[in-house]
Amino acid sequence: MNWGERISTYSTRLKKLNNNLIKKVAITTLAISTLTLTSVSAESSKENGLQTIYHIYMNNEYVGAVSDKTKIEAVTKGTLQKAKKKYPNYNVELENSVSYIKEQVFTAKTNNKQVLNKVSETISVESEAYALVINDKAVAYVKDEKAAEETIQKLKLKYVTEQELQQVKKRQADTTTTLPPLKENETRVLDVKIEEKFSFEKKEVNPSEILSPQQAVDFLLKGTRAEKKYKVQKGDVLGSIAEKHDLTTAKLLQLNPNITEDQVLQIGDEVNVTVSKPVVHVAVKRETNKIETVDYEKEVIEDSSMYKGDMKVKQEGQEGKRSVTYVVDELNGNQTSKNVKEEKVIKEPVKYIVVRGTKVTPSRGSGNFTWPTNGGYISSRQGARWGKIHKGIDIARPSNYTIKSVDNGVVVSAGFNSDGYGNKVIIDHNNGYRTLYAHLDSINVSVGETVAAGEKIGVMGQTGESTGVHLHLEVYKNGSLVNPLSMF
Repeated sequence: MNWGERISTYSTRLKKLNNNLIKKVAITTLAISTLTLTSVSAESSKENGLQTIYHIYMNNEYVGAVSDKTKIEAVTKGTLQKAKKKYPNYNVELENSVSYIKEQVFTAKTNNKQVLNKVSETISVESEAYALVINDKAVAYVKDEKAAEETIQKLKLKYVTEQELQQVKKRQADTTTTLPPLKENETRVLDVKIEEKFSFEKKEVNPSEILSPQQAVDFLLKGTRAEKKYKVQKGDVLGSIAEKHDLTTAKLLQLNPNITEDQVLQIGDEVNVTVSKPVVHVAVKRETNKIETVDYEKEVIEDSSMYKGDMKVKQEGQEGKRSVTYVVDELNGNQTSKNVKEEKVIKEPVKYIVVRGTKVTPSRGSGNFTWPTNGGYISSRQGARWGKIHKGIDIARPSNYTIKSVDNGVVVSAGFNSDGYGNKVIIDHNNGYRTLYAHLDSINVSVGETVAAGEKIGVMGQTGESTGVHLHLEVYKNGSLVNPLSMF
């Protein structure tokens, strides 16, 4: 056979082989090995001008052709080795299956760089893991079933103690046991459960997605693994920052336990503004006993034989005690309901009884003072002033200058005095109280006259040692000075 005939024969063979390759639906390395030009030796291939290329497939999808597969193999092998080193505790495998189809051709049409880049970008690893499935949706991944169960355990232990959790499990296992009554101020957990429907499911995932049980707990309770921070700007206060992020000030303080309500924020300070939206909710039902005080009732008995304003205690009140058992429901540590299960009175309260006089005489005050002017404001209070004691209060700028008696009583002094008070009136209310009105411009009552509460006794002025028009009012109880403001 001459050289031209040999070339023609090989070309016919190659064309048939290529047609067979195109018709194949699933291409495997084993099939490829049977389709290579086994009849052509390496020496004859070289002599005949044939070149070897490799068709690259990832997960049975064609990527392209290369003249040297060793670089592709290096990428896949390196990716796997690097992942195994990074995740030594996981059984790491390549997520992508890479296949090579060898072919000998006269003219090599390859795209080495593009194929290598594509493989490098696409190749990834995976590891077996357990998905935490909440309401039929995989939300987090942990290493294995043991880690998944540990995650659920840690979730519950966020809100109950190890001892409480064990007691609940023990009771749930033995449904025949009846719980004894709670002791005074005792609390026990009746139930702990995940509110949402949850399950575990075996998955193949990138090992970077696998969390430790504690990381999984943090994610499930926060709903996010990254907190959003806000930098304080000029003019910011807690209220404005909270409003910017649709929060209440109370919620903002809760997110930032290191900040107090009256704290001055500095520009550049970072404030946590992330609101956690939990993926799961831990429901806890507690039963708690409380010994509570019971307030006593107050009863007032009116006595017409006693003067109005006089009172005496007939019976001292005493608080009672009761034992109350509550059933409390919590969700992620927040109380959602509290209901009384049982209540028992330990000690009955004793009623407080007071007798109040109703007898009224025009010359005797009731003890209930009325304001001595028509409006006005306190221009000076009782206490130290200008190096001495200011015995009363000063009232200025009323709507008119009428001065009135604060209560029923008898006028015991009325006129001008040189002691600095100017025109003054003193009224004895015949119940231990006396009132003094000073700096009047004019006086409308006389000594011995009986006046009623609210009756006009004079006109406001500035007689005596006064810096302006006002009323100076003093109050005495059994001869001792009293702050007038305590009587209104």
